This record gives sequence, structure tokens and C-alpha cells, in this order.
Amino acid sequence: MTNTKKILFQTSEAIMRAYEEAEGNIDYPLTNDYMFRAFLQTNEPVLRGLIGALLHLKQEEIVEIKILNPIVLGATINNKEFVLDIHILLNNNTRINLEMQVSNQENWPERALQYLCRSFDNLQKGAEYEETLPAIHVGILDFTLFPDEPEFYAKNMPMNVKTHRIFSDKFVLGVLSLKQIELATKEDKEWHLDEWAKLFAAKTWREFKMIAKNNELFKSAGYELIKLNADEQIREQCRAREDYERHERTVKKQLRELQQALDEQAIALAEKDSALAEKESVLAEQAIELAEKDKEIERLKKLYEESLAK
Repeated sequence: MTNTKKILFQTSEAIMRAYEEAEGNIDYPLTNDYMFRAFLQTNEPVLRGLIGALLHLKQEEIVEIKILNPIVLGATINNKEFVLDIHILLNNNTRINLEMQVSNQENWPERALQYLCRSFDNLQKGAEYEETLPAIHVGILDFTLFPDEPEFYAKNMPMNVKTHRIFSDKFVLGVLSLKQIELATKEDKEWHLDEWAKLFAAKTWREFKMIAKNNELFKSAGYELIKLNADEQIREQCRAREDYERHERTVKKQLRELQQALDEQAIALAEKDSALAEKESVLAEQAIELAEKDKEIERLKKLYEESLAK
């Protein structure tokens, strides 16, 4: 445990002091999706900085940023129904969804497309189709989405597979992998995306503070993370999310093991069926041979009887 639990901060100096003194593991790091949500909802400068890095926008280009689905932080949530993605309207002309996903449930591409399609369906009644706002969904994943083609930051758009012409740049699905930071490109590093990824991936205060050491925005992020980790209501919801994720992983593991057992049984049955088919084939061949021998015996008997008659 860190030294941040159940601390009531009265001044900004107390927050900064607690941050400087924090050590050990971060109780609820930014990979906890509820902490991720609370962290970005309560710190607009950090949210603006992250959006700028992801979309390659300078801060002066981010005129207005509005969270469309704010939540009451600390209020009890329904883990089965509650979506912790952050829906954002940028500059009143672009819809953005941000998502933190820790466990690979093997359905993220389909789920992300569903969310992106919903966001893209934003045309106001009576408006023209070309007035549809661009929609961007960015998943920050603590796993490698496609192990056969690992990548740090991917930007996906619909494209003609023959000519490679982009069909529309209004429909974008981004993937930032916290497990592939070493694959960050020169462009990624110019926009400090690798530093953002390291910040989100940090599990200890030492790691976090090393990353934030020369970055005032990241330091302010650290102060916010200290406050949120000390708020018992926030902690309770973070615990609930961890319990839910743990339960989901356990259920999926059991399902995988059951499926594996069923697959092994199916293989064993198939092997038995194959062996039985082989035996049946051998018996059929033997039956044919016996039938041929019977016919030969009958032929010889007939010849013998004919010889006696003479």
C-alpha cells in the first residue's frame, strides 16, 4: 500500500508534498478504467494534452473540449451496463471516444467498431449527409491487439484494398498499445505519445515520477492521481472495477478450459471413429475375401461333382 490512502488534502501544498513522498505501488493506476475515467474527467489540461498527442494537434488548435457523458465520480456503477469510455466533442466539430482496456476479451475490434459507428451516427435531423461530424475512437490497450503484427500506435480508416485510396477520413479507429512502447516511431516520439503511454502504464510512484520529472503537465497529472487515490469513494469504485475484471477473466478462463476439454474429447472421439472405420474397412475386406473363397470352393465342388458324373 502507498501512503495516499484516506488522506484529506486541505491545500495544494499538501497534495504536492504527498506526491513527492509517495512510494511503492500506485494502489489504482491509470490502467484501472474507472481511475482513467476519473483522472481525465477532472483534469482538462491533461485531457487536452492527451488529445493533442493522439491527434497530432497543437494546443492552440484545441479551442474547446467538452465531455459529453460526465459521470458522478464516486457514485455506485453497474459494472455490466456502465461504459467508462469518455465521449468528447472537440472544437464543436469532431466526436472522440477514449477507452482504457486492460484485459483482452478477444472481441475488442468488433466492440470498438460498434462504439465508433454509434459515434459516427451523429447527423442532426434535417442536416445534409456531408455535415456528419468526424468520429474517432481511440483504444488505449494494455495488451497487444494483433500479436502477429505488433504496433505501438495505429490509425485505421476504411480504404480501397486495391488502390489504397482512403474512403473517408471521418471514420477513424486508433489503437495505442501500452505493451509495445519500444515500437514508437519518430513521429510518435515527436508528439510525446511514448511518454503518455509510459505514464498510463506506470505501476509504481517511482516510475510515474521518473516520467513526469521534467514535465509540468505530467506533474500536475501526478497531483491529480494522488488526490483520486486518496478519495475513498473513488477507491471503492476502482476496487469494484478490479473485482469485475477479475471475475470476467476467471469466467473466460473457465470457458476456455471447458472449450479445450470439449475440443480434446472431440479429437479423441474422432480418433476412435477413425480407428473403428479402419476396423470396419478391414472386416469388409475380409468379408469380401471370404466371399471370394466361398465362390471358389463352390466352383471346385461343382467341377468335382461333374468329374464323378463322368
